[in-house]
Amino acid sequence: MSSSLDKLRALTSRLEEKLEQKTNTAKVIEKQEVTIEKPVQPSVKKAPAVQKKSSSDDVRSQNILRVKNLYEKLKIFEKSPDFDNIFIYKAMNLSGIGLKEDDFGEVREGKYIQIIAITYEPDKNGKKKAKNISLGYFGKAETLDPVLKNEIIEFVLRWRYEKAFQNVAHYKDLIERVDVPATTLF
Repeated sequence: MSSSLDKLRALTSRLEEKLEQKTNTAKVIEKQEVTIEKPVQPSVKKAPAVQKKSSSDDVRSQNILRVKNLYEKLKIFEKSPDFDNIFIYKAMNLSGIGLKEDDFGEVREGKYIQIIAITYEPDKNGKKKAKNISLGYFGKAETLDPVLKNEIIEFVLRWRYEKAFQNVAHYKDLIERVDVPATTLF
């Protein structure tokens, strides 16, 4: 698990660096641009300006579309009817299929394949306890179709990818609220 977490942190760090580079480049370009507008004829209406999305926004929106497609294809909606609510979970994992570097994609003989969402709920004493929720059950490992296996793995990985985007956005918002000296990196 720590290997996956380290990879996710490294990916998040690289994404933040690329976003920062693009933001800085955009700021430099904005300062350098000189706009010369032609006079508009009275009968011609000027089209509204279209704001371009950054490539990370495009990647994220494509990822969300694919997650939603897999959500429907894998029938996750049967256990979690509201698509937006699947991102409330703290984590997501698989039982019966390896996601670590050394056993990635390997099915575990004799095990049942499930997508497991993890949430934290208070127990009777008010202490937070991890709770596993099955979002999809796909039968015995031995009978799992290879295409279905890949879609299950893809769903979990893409969900984690979106969750990483959400965490990055959360921390960027928090950092913006802090008074930071001008000599810091961001």
